[in-house]
Amino acid sequence: MRVGLLGTVIIALGSLTPAYLPQASPVWPVLRAMGLAGQFGRVAGTILAISGVFLLVDAWFRLRRPEYAHLKPLAVVALWSLPFLISSPIFSHDVYSYGAQGWMVHNGQNPYNGGPGLVPGPFTDYTPWVWRYTPAPYGPLALQISRAIVEVSGGIPWLAALLMRIPAILGVIAIVVLLPRVAAAVGADVRQVVWFACLNPLLIIDYVGGAHNDAWMMGVVVVGLWLATRPRWWPVAAVVIGVAASIKQPAILAAPFLPWIAQRFGSWRDPRTTMVALARALAGLVIAAAAFVVISLACGLGFGWIDALGVPNSVPSISPSYVVGTLVQMAVNPAGTFWLALVDRVALGVGVVLVIVGVVRFGPRQPIRALAWAWISVAFTAGALHSWYLLWGGLLLPLTKGKRGVPWVAILVGLLLLCYAGINLGDRNGFFAIIAASVCLLAWLAHLVIYHRLWSAWRGHHSGSPLAAAESEPAVAIGSGRLDG
Repeated sequence: MRVGLLGTVIIALGSLTPAYLPQASPVWPVLRAMGLAGQFGRVAGTILAISGVFLLVDAWFRLRRPEYAHLKPLAVVALWSLPFLISSPIFSHDVYSYGAQGWMVHNGQNPYNGGPGLVPGPFTDYTPWVWRYTPAPYGPLALQISRAIVEVSGGIPWLAALLMRIPAILGVIAIVVLLPRVAAAVGADVRQVVWFACLNPLLIIDYVGGAHNDAWMMGVVVVGLWLATRPRWWPVAAVVIGVAASIKQPAILAAPFLPWIAQRFGSWRDPRTTMVALARALAGLVIAAAAFVVISLACGLGFGWIDALGVPNSVPSISPSYVVGTLVQMAVNPAGTFWLALVDRVALGVGVVLVIVGVVRFGPRQPIRALAWAWISVAFTAGALHSWYLLWGGLLLPLTKGKRGVPWVAILVGLLLLCYAGINLGDRNGFFAIIAASVCLLAWLAHLVIYHRLWSAWRGHHSGSPLAAAESEPAVAIGSGRLDG
């Protein structure tokens, strides 16, 4: 556990270097006085960040061992998250955009009508250039929460960025406390849920360190899922999902599955049962949508987010549709955008098909698995892909009842995304930072494969591997809130 804390301490130190800090940060004069404002500081920050991630992931794998079964997951998450309470945002500057959008609302501007550049000042100076003139794609409640935080901060951008972690931390607390209870209610392996979902390094880095509003959204979603496990509470859960969607719209996808979580219907073969199930799913969606509309009207910002949904797709990412579309566009017509847009639309169609396949295959007996499949399908087929998007469905993976609650590919994808974050960080900081990042990541991956014997873990043959242990060890006793049975 101390290794994980050391990891987050090192990441936090890396966040206070030129590798992370925006140009408007008040830390820059200190760095210049120490001679760390140049290339050396960027390379050092890159190495610190990647080394910290390595230690955190290593600690995460170690926690699968039985001798750590007495640890309480909330205590572990709290300890690992402590350094991030005073750090610069981790691996992303999105939180500065949240503050700038809240500043716009405070000044009577609607973020759906334009970017922070409409209100020049310190908040705009902190906002990444790519988002300064783009409208906000987020839900209206998220914008009003950002406004409230900005007002509490006294209009100080860096303080507002720190305070943005408050709703993120509340969301993480809801996830860590309630997700194991959801697992117990649906008969899933609670220990697997605790290890993969509640202690996941992506949860710590992206939700606490990055303070993304996905943390707020998923925290409220998990509250809705927990309510849905209680008989006849799914309409209330649907209202909660409507609240989550008013933070970030993808939450609405959970609404149709709530009645099925409350009462599974077996199969699609019985026409009467199927009609009742579909009617309830539609009712859940309608209730959630109604709650979303009411909140939107109360926030007074309208529905301009509809026109801004494509904003996240406007920058390069590692999404399959963007990578494939870019390659096709370069091969056919490097000066145009037609093929890039076409591939993006095809990918969205594929995403819809995958969601339908998941609903048909898993919906009746495993609605949470169908929901996880749906969110992961949407994340992978959208025009932009980030690790915090994959946590939507990734947090629910261990609640499924497949042959293995968490497929090895899910762990592999998580590790690759952390590698990408490290390389991307190096790419922003020059050639030498890229070399340093690459060397660190190769050493890190070699250690994980050799020390933790991941090739055996993925095949489930090694008794000490995370996945094998997950299949053989007893579930958590929910009442104790512990990792052991």
